[in-house]
Amino acid sequence: MDAHVGAYRYAREHGLFRTAHAGEALGPESVWETLRLLDPQRICHGTRSIEDPKLVEHLRRKRIHLEICPSANVQIIPSIGSMEEHPIDRLCRAGVSLNVNSDSRMLTPTTLTREYETLQRVFHWGKEELLRTNLVGLDVAFADDEVKQLLRNSFLVSYGGANPSA
Repeated sequence: MDAHVGAYRYAREHGLFRTAHAGEALGPESVWETLRLLDPQRICHGTRSIEDPKLVEHLRRKRIHLEICPSANVQIIPSIGSMEEHPIDRLCRAGVSLNVNSDSRMLTPTTLTREYETLQRVFHWGKEELLRTNLVGLDVAFADDEVKQLLRNSFLVSYGGANPSA
């Protein structure tokens, strides 16, 4: 990680967007280290943050966004033996900013649709939860406000009246 500190410092000093991988293969200490050394706006995965309540609260309070890839996490993280044990629902209910991703299709043969279907089946997520995570993901997207508004409108129409605050 030390090799990346300078690049992240440069990005921060020049107003560039920053995201980093942490908290997947290694535990919550890797997320703490990544936050301390790289100061990213988003964390790819961060799944194992659930193992440290102080970290979960820090992520919630600082609005540090997690990009969670449930199927890939189940495939890679030994402590998550099945989708039913995946912490995405607990992280979401704890108020952590997150959205759902499919990760690398070369490693994990899934689609975003399949990820959504799994979350609906396993955690009983409905349109409201899926819309909420999409809107939160959109809020932290590295895109300009005009693009975000167009996508927000499209999401709201696509979800046909779902209430994301429910």
